[in-house]
Amino acid sequence: MKANQTSEMQPVVSGIQQIGIGVRDVAGAWRWYNRFFGTDAIIFDERAPAEYMLPYTGGKPRNRRAVLAVNLQGGGGFEIWQHRDFEPRSADFAVLPGDYGVFACKIKCKDAVATHKLYVNMGATVSELYKDSLNRGYFYLWDPDGNIFQLVEVKNPGAWFVNENKPTGGVYGAVVGCADMDAAIAFYKEMLGYDKICSDTTEVFSDLEKLGTPGVRFRRVLLTHSQDRTGGFSRLLGSSEIELIQAMDRPVPARKIFENRYWGELGFIQICYDIRHIDAMRERARKIGSAFTVDSIKQNPNFDMGDAAGHFAYNEDPSGTLIEYVETCRVPILKKWGLYLNLQRFNANKPLPDWIVKALRFTKKKDIPE
Repeated sequence: MKANQTSEMQPVVSGIQQIGIGVRDVAGAWRWYNRFFGTDAIIFDERAPAEYMLPYTGGKPRNRRAVLAVNLQGGGGFEIWQHRDFEPRSADFAVLPGDYGVFACKIKCKDAVATHKLYVNMGATVSELYKDSLNRGYFYLWDPDGNIFQLVEVKNPGAWFVNENKPTGGVYGAVVGCADMDAAIAFYKEMLGYDKICSDTTEVFSDLEKLGTPGVRFRRVLLTHSQDRTGGFSRLLGSSEIELIQAMDRPVPARKIFENRYWGELGFIQICYDIRHIDAMRERARKIGSAFTVDSIKQNPNFDMGDAAGHFAYNEDPSGTLIEYVETCRVPILKKWGLYLNLQRFNANKPLPDWIVKALRFTKKKDIPE
């Protein structure tokens, strides 16, 4: 591709592909997420060194197991990630609202009240029910590793790709702590198209009080995108939102959630976007002053991840939250028969035909090995 073509081409953001979650036991975590969030379609399951993340892994490749699982009702997936060279660590301080990074993963549900009741009956640890700035029901749920999920009621029929009679879809966004709200708003708008401010409020919020910050004022901004996402998996991944929170007068100063730890340890390690035209995305990142810190093309143009293949890169939001960009080239549909989907043959600006995406149901598993 010529330089002038790269500068003229616009990157395509198809949606949140996944949120990475560092866990102690991939197989156990997968069973839990499958049970509670219906993430039963597996795109890859790979055990190999993470060779390209050296800026975030102490300068050394780290052996790991990673599983990418999705819920075909719609939304992003989970990249469930486990260090295999050492026991992954949690933060050595109590993570509080306003700390820098992904504080909670948003999951869309069809009915907040019914889903809350279901989870209570299943023995899950949940918060009380709340209403957000858009009058939607929501609540929080904790997984066995202490990760926090915010279940948000999404009534729009267009938000659901298929109906598998599950109470939830997949990833709908993230709650992200930031140090400078205006800088964060600009980053998510310019880099990822979150150009619509649904609400911008500064006050003491009852739900954040009960998450460990009583009496603390927060500036809380809910962002979404005014334009529908486009590209191959856009109908499956759907719309998403980023909820930014900045502590205004917290007595305990905010800290980076992954301070003094490696990428892939316990917690939410990145927000990953499915894109096309990674060269153009690299140029966009440079122009807004947040250049790629990891770039697989420059390190290995033919990178693959087990059964899937593509290119990936990372940069950081203004407070250091890791954002990943994946340009998928190949995904398995019927691996045992050697059937793979080559995404490079399709128009980057149009969604794949539904029947092709629905073929991912053949990747569903009832369990995965230890």
